[in-house]
Amino acid sequence: MLGVSSYSHEYVKQCQTNVDTTVKAYKKVAAAAKRDASIARFEPLFFHHMVLTLDEYFVHRLRGKEGKDGNPLNEVRIIASSLMVDDGVFTVEKSIKYAPDTSVLGYAPGDRIALDEAQFTKLAKAYFEEMVTKFT
Repeated sequence: MLGVSSYSHEYVKQCQTNVDTTVKAYKKVAAAAKRDASIARFEPLFFHHMVLTLDEYFVHRLRGKEGKDGNPLNEVRIIASSLMVDDGVFTVEKSIKYAPDTSVLGYAPGDRIALDEAQFTKLAKAYFEEMVTKFT
């Protein structure tokens, strides 16, 4: 597939709706399972896969248009790659100018990634805002 330089506003909104619907379903399951300690072990696994979903929705986005300034699109790309390739250890590509203090989640290189609902929601919101700004 060729690189994608723009997405329709409708497509981005549909992806955002899909993510919001999935998080709402998670909340219902988590509320029902509060008495079960296994939900705490499930939460990071679930939200790690949700980051992979975010990245996959727009996997062919042009890197030049995405930028390399440590923005939320970069952060999702870095987290997804770290989960898939680096066993969940936050690993930044040398070409990205990433700074933990200006990032959405504040991970530093070498940190173990363990997303919860609040972190994922914050990241997804910033990601979609950046996607709309740069790609629609």
